[in-house]
Amino acid sequence: MKTRVLFVLLLAIAGWRGASAQPVDKDKLDGYFDRLSEKDKAMGSMTITRDGVISYTRAIGFGEVNGSEEKPLTAFSRFRIGSVSKMFTATMILQLVEEGKLKLTDTLDGYFPRVPNAPKITIEQMLAHRSGISDLTEDPEFRNWKVEPKSRDDVVARISGRAPEFEPDAKFGYSNSGYILLGYIIEQVTGMVYQEALKARITSRIRLADTYLGTGKIDFSLKEVQSYRYGTGWTPEPQTHLSVPGGAGAIISTPADLAKFIQALFDLQLVTKATLDRMTQAELGMQRYSIDGQTLYGHGGAIDGFRALLLYLPNEKLAIAYTTNGMRYPIAQIVEDALAIARSRPFQIPIFESVSVATDVLDLYVGEYSSPNMPVKLTISRTGTVLTVQPEGKSAAQLEATARDAFKCEPMGLVIEFDAAKKQMTLKRRGRETVFTKK
Repeated sequence: MKTRVLFVLLLAIAGWRGASAQPVDKDKLDGYFDRLSEKDKAMGSMTITRDGVISYTRAIGFGEVNGSEEKPLTAFSRFRIGSVSKMFTATMILQLVEEGKLKLTDTLDGYFPRVPNAPKITIEQMLAHRSGISDLTEDPEFRNWKVEPKSRDDVVARISGRAPEFEPDAKFGYSNSGYILLGYIIEQVTGMVYQEALKARITSRIRLADTYLGTGKIDFSLKEVQSYRYGTGWTPEPQTHLSVPGGAGAIISTPADLAKFIQALFDLQLVTKATLDRMTQAELGMQRYSIDGQTLYGHGGAIDGFRALLLYLPNEKLAIAYTTNGMRYPIAQIVEDALAIARSRPFQIPIFESVSVATDVLDLYVGEYSSPNMPVKLTISRTGTVLTVQPEGKSAAQLEATARDAFKCEPMGLVIEFDAAKKQMTLKRRGRETVFTKK
């Protein structure tokens, strides 16, 4: 009897292993990315790995568009990864804590006493976005300020000149400023510039050949790519000078390197199990995601027209990394769809069909809209047969018609319905509806 029970148990274990390690449906993934490419929904690169072994990799779109010259993206194209950089910064900070060179309870006044509330702000609060340090990217002037090179003193002065958002540890408040300062703290404690510390502590240790800190503008000679927005075609986005975001968002990488990094992190090649547990539980430099009933860990990133998302599913040792330099379809949806295919979940490739609306009808919707329930003005404009929506102080985004008076903006997760007779539009997002009136 015991022998039979053991035999059944072994069969069950073997079956579970076989199910979790089943091969990825590459044809279906290719079909999905082909559709995204055909419909101009995205440009980017993805890598999926299981236990450190690449199961799938694919690049669609272009890394450089110059008139009629288009240079295709490849698996070796290097992208700005935005806030995924925070995972690298947090890892190095926690390595220094393990080495006794920092304490999570150390306060910011030991490094940057001019920052408001510095004596009360701890390293751990900064890692967990609970410091109250005002995010300099919310400054109305930041859009123009960020495009020129800045010194460390310039950036610290700008951060120090902003009033705190709240008292330390009172609540969660995402702060790029906090992670910029953490990057500078790494430099002070190690005596190395951030790039040297990154190389010594992470990239050389786990052999990431395509990951480094960007320090300026895009360098095409290094296989770096430009980011784009979509109008009547793909047009370049302005570039942030990477001397500004530093440890919060200036790293350049590839999906293959990102997948390798997060696998190494969970394989305890970079930190101890106790530290990794603290990172996942307290969300220090990483975030929890729930997809299809599974809990994944990782981080997303956005800078200029670039987006990135890096996720890890521990119970399947599955890593998925996607970097994009141009999108009209939400990056989170692309990753969720690819994950469903990779895990053999039910999935139907979208058709992405839209409808045509006459220009004289589109002109009825053009104008500036405002709402007493939302402190931002929205401008609707027309270029040819395309409507765009532009929040005040932000870049314009293309709208896609789903009916004569209904449009969607997939990158922003918006649905807009117009009522030309009332000179109104209803904005729908995340289950909420807001009515705007035309000026």
